[in-house]
Amino acid sequence: MTPFAYARATTLDDAVTMGAGDRTMFLGGGTNLVDLMRERLAQPDRLIDVSALPAAIAETGDGALMIGAAVRNTALAEHPLVRSRYPMLSRAILAGASAQIRNMATVGGNLLQRTRCTYFYDAEGSRCNKREPGAGCDARDGFNRIHAVLGASDACVATHPSDMCVALSALDAVVHVAGPQGHRTLPLVDLHRLPGDRPDRDTVLTPGELVTAVELPPLRFGANSTYRKVRDRSSYAFALVSVAAAVEMAGDRIGDVRIAFGGVAHKPWRALTAEAMLRGGPATAQAFLAAGQAEFADAQPLRDNGFKPALATRTLAAVLGALTTGDAA
Repeated sequence: MTPFAYARATTLDDAVTMGAGDRTMFLGGGTNLVDLMRERLAQPDRLIDVSALPAAIAETGDGALMIGAAVRNTALAEHPLVRSRYPMLSRAILAGASAQIRNMATVGGNLLQRTRCTYFYDAEGSRCNKREPGAGCDARDGFNRIHAVLGASDACVATHPSDMCVALSALDAVVHVAGPQGHRTLPLVDLHRLPGDRPDRDTVLTPGELVTAVELPPLRFGANSTYRKVRDRSSYAFALVSVAAAVEMAGDRIGDVRIAFGGVAHKPWRALTAEAMLRGGPATAQAFLAAGQAEFADAQPLRDNGFKPALATRTLAAVLGALTTGDAA
């Protein structure tokens, strides 16, 4: 690990002031950043510890839920309002990592974690454009079973690892950010970038910007939601495919719906095509499968992950079937 300076921020203003500098990074729970530093994939000159900033979960006047970036993942998953209003989010968090990691990891850190692509972590033996722009991507012709089938590029086929972010994408979450230029908000679906020719840039955040909170807008049918993760083993494994979905019924038809996929792209994938096909339509297995197939019509599977579009489509159909018949609990 490369030597670095350390400072602890006690207020947001302090964090923003101390966070200035190209080689300064913010430290929350450290469950991803410390690993990256040990592997010398992240080599900051200075760490600003922001874990002491306010870690509150509070309801706003309009019924939204404001979640501080320093809130631990376990606390968020167990919060009564999250469990009752947004069960997909609670289930997504509990599907990720181990209990020990969830107890340490923060909401802000979860949003900003980096890919778990094995070629990214293999700094000594593999080429990776995310790690070293212009070096090449060994994953494209390597073992790419876990890699992206949507939104990838010639430069990068890595997937985003977060379960929590998939649920937040489906829930239309809004990210609050502070930095040298002041405060701003942006939809979570716009926070993460597709790789293009700059896969080293995971998000649209500018240098020195810090995630301060995540806002969940009220969703009248959020309680009828769930998260399903398909993985190689039953615990502590990243998703091959995951689905976060919420459904509102209007008689025997779908009144409204929210869907996002994980494990298929460089960012949590909001399924806008599938949603549009399903709204107002019949709640049938045929309709669910058709919507999934339409969402993955432009998929570009690699040698080892050609199963993903069909697996994602079947998983979506199973999740929607459970939500529309009341069997999702």
